[in-house]
Amino acid sequence: MKQAILLFCILFLATQVAFAQKNNLDVKSEAAMVFNAQNDRVIYDKNADKVMPIASITKLMTAMVTLDARLSPNERITITQADVDKLKRTSSRLPVGSSYPRHELLRLALMSSENRAAAALGRTYPGGINAFVAAMNQKARKIGMTNSRFVDSSGLNSNNVATARDLAKMVTASNNYAAIREFSTTSKHFVSPGNKRGPLQYVNSNSLVRNQDWAINVSKTGYLNEAGRCLVMQAKISGQPVVIVLLNSWGKNTRIGDANRVKKWIENTQGRRQA
Repeated sequence: MKQAILLFCILFLATQVAFAQKNNLDVKSEAAMVFNAQNDRVIYDKNADKVMPIASITKLMTAMVTLDARLSPNERITITQADVDKLKRTSSRLPVGSSYPRHELLRLALMSSENRAAAALGRTYPGGINAFVAAMNQKARKIGMTNSRFVDSSGLNSNNVATARDLAKMVTASNNYAAIREFSTTSKHFVSPGNKRGPLQYVNSNSLVRNQDWAINVSKTGYLNEAGRCLVMQAKISGQPVVIVLLNSWGKNTRIGDANRVKKWIENTQGRRQA
C-alpha cells in the first residue's frame, strides 16, 4: 500500500513538473503544437484542437497532392486568368501568359507562397481544381487530419481550416517528400517570366531558413486577415526532429519570436536533463 502511495506521489510530482515546464514557455500565438516526430511525443500544446483558418499553410497539402500524382515536373504550365486571385485580390509577379515548368511553380508556391503558382498547380491537375481539392481532402483523411477541410490550392479562401494538432501531422507527412524539403527551405531563387524585365528574384517567406542557428527540413508560412500570421516547420533541435505549428500570431515578428522561444526552451530543457 505504501509503495502504491509512493508511486502515485512520484507520478503526480512528475506531472506537476512537466506542467510547470510547459507554463514556462510563453507562446504568443493563439494556437500552437510542438511535437517530437521521432517518438510521437507532444512537447507543448496550446489550443491545439481549435479549428482555425490556415491560410497558405494549405500549400504544403497542395505540394503533397501534386507530387503524389507523379505528373511531369518539367511540363510547362501557362499562367492564365483563372489563376488570378479574384477573392482577396492579392498581387503576383507571374504575368498571365507566362509559362514555367511544374517544378518551378511548386518551388515558388512553397518557398515564397506564390498564389498564382499554387492556383496553376491545382488547375492543371487531372480532372481540374475540383478533383484536386477532393484529393487534398482525401490525403488529409489518410494522414489522420480529422478536423481539417480544404477548398482551394492556394489557401486564399479562409474556409481552408485545420487544428494545430492536424497540421503537426501534415508537416510530419510532408517531410517524407524530398522536393518539399528542398523547395520549402530554398532561401532565394530566380525565375524568368520570359519578358523584357529579366529574371525575378524570390526569397523565402520564412527568414529563419537563412539563420545559421536553425536546421530546418520543412517550412511554410501563411497569412490572411482571418488567420493571422502562421508558421509551421520541422527542424532539428537538440538532435531531435521537432515539428512546430504556430497559428494566428498577430504582429509581424511574433511567429518568428515564438519559434525562437520554442527552440531556446527545448534546448534549455534538454540541457537540464543532461546535467
